[in-house]
Amino acid sequence: MSGQPDYDNIIPLLSALPTSPPNLTNTQVLLEPFTYLTANPGKDMRSHLIDAFNVWLRVEERDLAIVGKVVSMLHNASLMMDDVEDDSQLRRGAPVAHKIYGIPQTINTANYVYFLAYRELFKLRDWDASGRTKDLDKVVTEELLNLHRGQGLDLFWRDNLECPTEAEYIEMVNNKTGGLFRIAIKLMMALSPVEPKVDYVPLVNLIGVYFQIRDDYMNLQSSQYASNKGFAEDLTEGKFSFLVVHAVRADRPNRQVMNVLQKRPTTPTLKKHVISYMEEKTGTFEYTRGAHFLSRSS
Repeated sequence: MSGQPDYDNIIPLLSALPTSPPNLTNTQVLLEPFTYLTANPGKDMRSHLIDAFNVWLRVEERDLAIVGKVVSMLHNASLMMDDVEDDSQLRRGAPVAHKIYGIPQTINTANYVYFLAYRELFKLRDWDASGRTKDLDKVVTEELLNLHRGQGLDLFWRDNLECPTEAEYIEMVNNKTGGLFRIAIKLMMALSPVEPKVDYVPLVNLIGVYFQIRDDYMNLQSSQYASNKGFAEDLTEGKFSFLVVHAVRADRPNRQVMNVLQKRPTTPTLKKHVISYMEEKTGTFEYTRGAHFLSRSS
């Protein structure tokens, strides 16, 4: 009879959906924002970190490839989310993914990639009969929680115009930036055949904090960084970077930096004024270079 649903064909289709992988075309559509971002690769710092630590840890090549893939997927997914939350315009010199594909699709893709990374991680467990990989998903979950805790504080300070202390900033960065660094090294430590076991986490924490402070410095000083992300983008975002925190707290009665930060400037005039103020009045750039050995790499 016309107009009646064809239950005989619909029911088998619905029964197959939960276990059927998406076809190639659907997968490509789901991953378009991710594919767009990764087609223009960045510095690949995390891959270099993995290679460097593997001189000590000697993880098997097959396992190391999975670790690298998982970390890369999580990193790029987090970048897509960061760009949405910061309303960024550029990433690696090109328009950010959500300006091309829209916010809803970009968020969905980022979340999808998080779970695809877990599926890659499970391969390590499938290959291993010794039980050493049984808790790897817990390692990743705990560090992703840390990452989101750090990001949450960063957003809270920005949106409420609340300047943290330097110690609070370091703790936030250790969660936010350090999380992905620790995922890589903790996975490698679990997979390493080397005895005795060495805890490399304190070293990785130091590297993560250094990396972020250097990134903050370059955001306000580097012409190459300006080409890739826009001139002094941290000021446009209203972000309490390491340098902003120092400048605010080095001259508390003077609210110039806070007032400019509140305005989220998009044109160079106010940004250049704040950068000049940091250079000449609060000694922020000298402080950052001296405390964190950035003069050699800037």
